[in-house]
Amino acid sequence: MQTILDNPRITVIRPQGYLNAVNAVKLERELGAAFNKNNNTIVLLNLEKVDFIDSAGLMALVSGVRKANVLEQRLCFCSVAPSHRIIFELTGLDKVFEIFDAEKIFNS
Repeated sequence: MQTILDNPRITVIRPQGYLNAVNAVKLERELGAAFNKNNNTIVLLNLEKVDFIDSAGLMALVSGVRKANVLEQRLCFCSVAPSHRIIFELTGLDKVFEIFDAEKIFNS
């Protein structure tokens, strides 16, 4: 039996401030560009410096997960503030989103 090691390529996106109607389209474009990189299999969205997420920002995240699934890639989230995690839990998105505690898990 042959062992195959698959080392996925990871792109990290670190938005800052608000994820809202003003910049949701920009985030979707950034996610799309990250998914279209050659040999990219994981896009990690580090939400550590995100202060606020409105419904448009949330829809951009959902859209990103859908696009990742269609392309057979992964969109993962890390460093999610407790206030954002509550939103994910109330909407049931915590069961859809892959959420990790910190970015460093991908650097090991």
